[in-house]
Amino acid sequence: MFSPLRRMLLVSALLLPAMLMPAQTKTLRIAAAADLQPVLPTLVHNFEKSSGAKVEVSYASSATLATQILNGAPYDLFLAANLAFPQKVVAANLAEESAPVTYAQGSLVLWAHHGLFHHGLTMQSLTSPTVHRIAVANPVHAPYGAAAMAAIQSLGLKPALQPKLVFAENIAQAAQFGQSGNADCALISKTLAITKTMQQAGRFVAVPVSTYSLILQGAVVLRNASDKQPAIDFLRYLQSPAGRNLLATGGLVPPAQ
Repeated sequence: MFSPLRRMLLVSALLLPAMLMPAQTKTLRIAAAADLQPVLPTLVHNFEKSSGAKVEVSYASSATLATQILNGAPYDLFLAANLAFPQKVVAANLAEESAPVTYAQGSLVLWAHHGLFHHGLTMQSLTSPTVHRIAVANPVHAPYGAAAMAAIQSLGLKPALQPKLVFAENIAQAAQFGQSGNADCALISKTLAITKTMQQAGRFVAVPVSTYSLILQGAVVLRNASDKQPAIDFLRYLQSPAGRNLLATGGLVPPAQ
C-alpha cells in the first residue's frame, strides 16, 4: 500500500505532463455559401485573432452544403445564401435554433465585360445579338441562380434569353465563367461583382429588386457541432456592428429590421 504522501506524489507525476501540454486549439468548421467566398476571409481572420480558435471554411452552393449536412457532414455552422436550405436542416432536427438566423441580405447584379455595351447596361441589353452566353448559377442549387431566373421571368425575357443561358454549379463558378471569357455576361451576387478581378474584367449594374424575392441569407449552429461555443460566437460576430460593417463592405447589407 502506498502512503498518503507517496500516493499524492504519484498522482502529481501522472498529471504533470498533461498540465504542461499546450491547450488544444478549437477548430470551427463552417459550411458557407459560395457568394461569401470574397467576404468571409477578413471576418475569419479577425475572429481567429480575437478568439484563438482556428476556422476552416468549405464553400459550395447552399443546396450542396445542406445535403452534406443532412448526410452527416461534420460542420459546426451553416451560412447559407437563403433561408430555405438552413430551414431544411432545422426541420431535420439538426440545428440548435428553431428557425434560421438571418445574418445578411444579398443583392443580385448583372455583370458584363468591358466594351460589350456602349449605351448603358440593363437586363434588356442581354437580348442583343452580341451576347451569346449568359452565366447563371443553377437555380435548383443556388439561391442567386433562383433569383436570376425569377428576374428573367419577371421581365419577360425568358424566351429570348433561354438559349443563351449557361448554368454553373454555384454563384462563384458563374462569376468565373464571366471573368474567364466563357460567358459574355453573368447574373451574380454583388459580393463577387465588386471583387478586384471582376471589376478589372467588366462592370455591373443592380438587377431591379422588384423582379426577384429578397435574398435573405440565413445561418444555423449545428446540433452535432464538436464545440458549439465558437460557432455561436462567430454568428454573434456576424451580427455585431463590426461584423455587419465588414459584410456591407463586401456587398451584403444587414437584413431589414
